[in-house]
Amino acid sequence: MRRFLLLALLLLLIAPLLTVRAQETNETPEAPEEPDLAYGLGASGTISDREPRVVFGFDGLRGEFISLTLRATSGDLDPILLVMDGAGTILAQRDDSSGTRDIHIDSLRIPQTSRYYVVVGRFGYGLGTTSGDFDLELDRIGVSFSDGSGLRYGDTVLNQITDMNPRIYYTFRARRGDIITLHMERTSGDLDPALQLVDSQGVVVAENDEVEGSGSLDAAIVGHIIEKDDTYVIIATRYGQVAGRSSGSFILKLDSGTTGGLGRTAQAPIPLIPDQPYDGEITEARFEQFYRFEGKQFDVITVEMKRDGGALDSLLVLTDDQENTLATDDDGGGGQDAAIRQFALPYDGTFYVVATRFQRDQGTTAGTYLLTLHEEGNAFDGVPGDIGRMVYGSTANGTLDDLVPRLLVAFYGAAGDSITISMARTGGDLDSVVTLLDANQQVLVSDDDSGGSQNALIERFTLPASGVYYIQASRFEGADRPTTHGSFVLVLARRFD
Repeated sequence: MRRFLLLALLLLLIAPLLTVRAQETNETPEAPEEPDLAYGLGASGTISDREPRVVFGFDGLRGEFISLTLRATSGDLDPILLVMDGAGTILAQRDDSSGTRDIHIDSLRIPQTSRYYVVVGRFGYGLGTTSGDFDLELDRIGVSFSDGSGLRYGDTVLNQITDMNPRIYYTFRARRGDIITLHMERTSGDLDPALQLVDSQGVVVAENDEVEGSGSLDAAIVGHIIEKDDTYVIIATRYGQVAGRSSGSFILKLDSGTTGGLGRTAQAPIPLIPDQPYDGEITEARFEQFYRFEGKQFDVITVEMKRDGGALDSLLVLTDDQENTLATDDDGGGGQDAAIRQFALPYDGTFYVVATRFQRDQGTTAGTYLLTLHEEGNAFDGVPGDIGRMVYGSTANGTLDDLVPRLLVAFYGAAGDSITISMARTGGDLDSVVTLLDANQQVLVSDDDSGGSQNALIERFTLPASGVYYIQASRFEGADRPTTHGSFVLVLARRFD
């Protein structure tokens, strides 16, 4: 009689749930949303006259096996537990007829990848009289090896390839930036394994039929970076697929790298698109994020890292493709924001931006941020093409005579740079003079013989602004001195002391 009454009450229960689902489909803003129930994490609730049932939702994958445990923890609650899909089909139902107020569903197979609902109620629901608190646990106890099952990271399945079934399909969900590894190992027969990874549009994004240098026929896709959020299909097959001749059993394992994800390492940086803000987060577990962009020599760039939440004390580091630091900034963006402004790239190539926090791995601040790369043109836009270019750490050679009494070269510097310019004679009787000019070719500083032996030296001059500067190499000219001639070498250096 209790069973009959329970079924009748379930019919009354399903109707309002389906009404709620219909309201959500029509995007009615007043429709309530059920709390999420996650694998391995408990949930709790209270059954009362005001709320005779509580509904939880979870996302299940086809082929998963789950278990549910419900424990009444207070009051005189006489609990009922059921699992249903979005169409209202009941997959499992239990009550406490076994003599205990705890309910356990040992093993339930998820039929399709979809949203499912766990309903906790009391016997009689709205007509019932018991009440009290409860704890609910949802656990994932495994996955079916059957064709079409949904996998999660860390899953291992066993199956076999035959002439009747030359391809076995599995699916999994991945987010952009995940770094995954698939391994298909033969366990019997003469199977020559092969793997394909396909996105939801049917495009093969990775494949392998033999691990190079392994000495075995096993197949593996190692360290593949997921480029977009999607549901992916794993095709476990054999060399030649349908036309192949090998067969046997295999073990397939899906893993995600412990340091996986775009941006987590310099080997898998996030591509930076100019003027597009990128949001990120610095946490205790992840204290830095890596980005990559391509640049041309003398391109001027600005990188800004603005705190968007939390107490983050931002730090930016710009490196070359060998991870050598080119520039760094802690608070150039104001407050605790970082900014590397108007930096001229020293050569064509790949560059990296590291978004981190003050003191990096030793730091304690955390929070969200927005990172933006700005391109500001070439440093030498507007500089005549016949004027040579220099960068810090470079040299230039020339010869001065009556036809060419002076030479100009241009370089780009940032405000606050401390620089040294030397002009040393390498031939003739040249009496060197070196002059630093601003972008308008106005004299900032000049020297005749501070380098000794008719050599010129400008020592530790601090640049007043970011922009183009000119170095003029010339010779001393005076009424009481004969005109000198000769060759020279010019050295431009940035000083860090």
